[in-house]
Amino acid sequence: MLDRFSLKGKVAFITGGSYGIGFAIAEAYAAAGARIVFNDIKQELVDRGLTAYEEAGIEARGYLCDVTDEAAVHSTVAKIEQEVGVIDILVNNAGIIKRIPMLEMSAAEFRQVIDVDLNAPFIVAKAVLPSMIRKGHGKIINLCSMMSELGRETVSAYAAAKGGLKMLTRNICSEFGSQNIQCNGIGPGYIETPQTAPLRVDGHPFNSFIISKTPAGRWGTTDDLTGPAVFLASEASNFVNGHILYVDGGILAYIGKQPS
Repeated sequence: MLDRFSLKGKVAFITGGSYGIGFAIAEAYAAAGARIVFNDIKQELVDRGLTAYEEAGIEARGYLCDVTDEAAVHSTVAKIEQEVGVIDILVNNAGIIKRIPMLEMSAAEFRQVIDVDLNAPFIVAKAVLPSMIRKGHGKIINLCSMMSELGRETVSAYAAAKGGLKMLTRNICSEFGSQNIQCNGIGPGYIETPQTAPLRVDGHPFNSFIISKTPAGRWGTTDDLTGPAVFLASEASNFVNGHILYVDGGILAYIGKQPS
């Protein structure tokens, strides 16, 4: 049974995989036997990622690539196929968020979030799909969000993009499931990362808010995401398609405590 979760010999491409959630997923894939390739938008981030992988004892290849640039993505995928092999697993992890009230957000800012969080997964998936089809299998995992289901103040662009990414996930499943390609999403809850550190200090109202809204009673960790990510990349999930797996400690299932 455990062999079905092995990624031995698979090539996994994690976009934005230099640090954070993408790096944690890549570490788990490497431990399961996959060969790791990643990209980032700046060479300094690629170099930072390569150093981190080396320190973790992981052999990885890093590529400078803007995932919103279709020509650059196709060129990068071709290099990966030539230098490492056909991509078996794609994780569309790269993303941005702009916390700006809707009436203060410009159309250009809205478009930028949509471009990175929705258009880019379309572009990268489109680039890897032909070789997956020829090979006869493939796994695409999109990093969705609780904002694929919920709204919240100041994240109109992010919620629109992540809601769209949920439906892109389902449509890739619908269009390519017959080719033995599974496309699923992971929807992280509120996760402990360097970016959320200022919000997690004791006494911060947002920290109290998140803990009160989470049945698990805590923030998630990047390690909480790795098991689901390995499952969705492995043969154990071959009949799971078009699904969004929310790893949120139960937030989406919970209405919250009644005020005292």
